[in-house]
Amino acid sequence: MDITGEYRIAAPRASVWAALNDPEVLARCIPGCKELTQVSPEEMAAKVALKVGPVSATFAGTVRFEEIRAPEGYTLVGQGNGGMAGFAKGRATVTLREDGAETVLTYEAKAETGGKIASLGGRLIQATSRKLADQFFGSFAAELGTPAPEAAVAAAS
Repeated sequence: MDITGEYRIAAPRASVWAALNDPEVLARCIPGCKELTQVSPEEMAAKVALKVGPVSATFAGTVRFEEIRAPEGYTLVGQGNGGMAGFAKGRATVTLREDGAETVLTYEAKAETGGKIASLGGRLIQATSRKLADQFFGSFAAELGTPAPEAAVAAAS
């Protein structure tokens, strides 16, 4: 499943880049985040409680930063296991572009699920994934001073 989006954030690119690499900021913005810890400069461990349709689970996993191009962006590679609920793994490319005093953040993500959660069907999983991405980036933009309703320029695909 592919998910893409673009957000205009009312902050300079250097500030957005710093926030994208700050575990405390990310923990406040990730929907259902119970714990986020820096394991190394390129990796974080997380525990996230999610509900997809009738399935609720706490996923434990890791996110690795690859292809780091400070302050232009990076690729995130993550995986999480929700026990009986199944697993999720994916890759997202995040790009930051300066536009005057603001920053335009774009992302392209591919995700894969397995187990009980995968049996819910592609439409429900894709809709939930888009909703979670919008919640994260809306919270992230608000954290940096952009009101949430104006944060999303587009979310498509």
